[in-house]
Amino acid sequence: MITDVVIAGGGPNGLMLACELSLAGVRAVVLERLLEPSQEPKANGLLGQVVKMLDRRGLHERLSGSPEPPQPNFTYFMFGAMGLDLSLLEDSPVHALPVPQRRIVQVLEERAIELGVEIRRGHEVVGLSQDDDAVTIDVAGPNGADRLRARYLVGADGAHSTTRKLSGIEFPGVTYDRMTVFSAHATVPADWVDPATGALNVPGYGAIPPFLPHRTEGGGFAYAPMPGHPPLISATEWDRPDTDAPMTLEELRASIRRVLGVDVPLGPPDGQGPHVLRRLTGGNTRVAERFRDGRVFLIGDAAHVFAATGGGPGLNLGLQDAVNLGWKLAAVIRGDTPAALLDSYGTERRQAAHRMVLNAQAQSALIAPGGDVTGLRELFTELLRDQSTVQRLAELTTGADVRYDMGAPDTHPLIGRFAPDMELRTPTGPVRLAELTRTARPLLLDLTEKASLAETLTLRHDRVDIITARPQTAAPAALLLRPDCYVAWASASPQPGPAEKEELRAALQRWFGAADRP
Repeated sequence: MITDVVIAGGGPNGLMLACELSLAGVRAVVLERLLEPSQEPKANGLLGQVVKMLDRRGLHERLSGSPEPPQPNFTYFMFGAMGLDLSLLEDSPVHALPVPQRRIVQVLEERAIELGVEIRRGHEVVGLSQDDDAVTIDVAGPNGADRLRARYLVGADGAHSTTRKLSGIEFPGVTYDRMTVFSAHATVPADWVDPATGALNVPGYGAIPPFLPHRTEGGGFAYAPMPGHPPLISATEWDRPDTDAPMTLEELRASIRRVLGVDVPLGPPDGQGPHVLRRLTGGNTRVAERFRDGRVFLIGDAAHVFAATGGGPGLNLGLQDAVNLGWKLAAVIRGDTPAALLDSYGTERRQAAHRMVLNAQAQSALIAPGGDVTGLRELFTELLRDQSTVQRLAELTTGADVRYDMGAPDTHPLIGRFAPDMELRTPTGPVRLAELTRTARPLLLDLTEKASLAETLTLRHDRVDIITARPQTAAPAALLLRPDCYVAWASASPQPGPAEKEELRAALQRWFGAADRP
């Protein structure tokens, strides 16, 4: 029997892809090397465009524990350990969701199981070959060797991806081998913490805002008091001597003393673990030379890794890789569209990855030690008083600056961009756009005065959901959304004419296939 899709890796990205495929009616099998979900502390949250994407699949409430939709941050953020004054912006793209990665995995696994995804723990891809019809996958599992046949294989198996290596895909990039990061969950004197701002008031140095990297001539420091957990404290230095000795709190304390020039007492963390106590030397910023090899695809860290940035760019990009690829694979497997649609995955997501490379390299340069970097930072600080600079950097950091080429005339500024949040008035009452996208289906929002676009989709009702409504606030007259919530077509005209309707028909065929009959 040939399975539709096998996913190598049961982390956040692999599970998200499995959910997307299942929503589209495609069978996915997830192979996860670990017998149990990892309890190792990794990412502490999600930042940027992905927070809104999770809301549009109904997952934000599960992860946040609140029915409230995600709210943008209009206060303060960082780029290269320099402050971004988000109050300058009319529309902030900075959305944050503080949640440990193990909780993200738990929620996504629960959702995948609800959708009927088969998850095989203790199974690992050890070999593969492909022909014109399928991929043959050699698997090592608890009961010995096994072999699967799948129409497609997706590697979501991390930075050291076996799938990528077996496919012969190179992973070029830059290694930063001078930098050492010391991190630990630890306690600090309670009276040092400002109850109003959460800042750490360090005697002899000053206030250090929470969650935001802080640079000095000696290195970097960060203080992250995660809700319900002991603070995560980190120090970064350059050119430290190598050691194989186990990491200790005293080693972190000594590093902080060198970075800040003052002492910060650290105590053991409260509560049950697992707790972070680690020393990491070096880092990588790399992007796979291609995201596809025939019937094999890469997503997440298997396709790209980033160093020296805040905000968890790996998860931000990886989860969106999954959403971008999922609906395209499903459409091809169902026979709705030609297989050529799959070429757009690599084109679009490599574009997004290279924007994050720019982000990572720029921030790496700005946090490095040295007087010349300090001079650059002083100039940058002046530039950060400009609203347009803050807007551009906030969009770069969060991935909100990505605009895909939709292969159509650029007749509206939203074409190619992630659809903005909006509230609509429907015959059954008000509704948020995020509530209309949870089925992961293409969506036409017909907000024209007389709902004049519905007949354009007469032959595609089975592929595209049509919503006729009135906007609660200013909005385009019509939007055609792909399942990943990027705008394939848009109109500002309250009564679209024949030319615009023809553009809509072309967009429908380009992304969702030809009509079933003339």
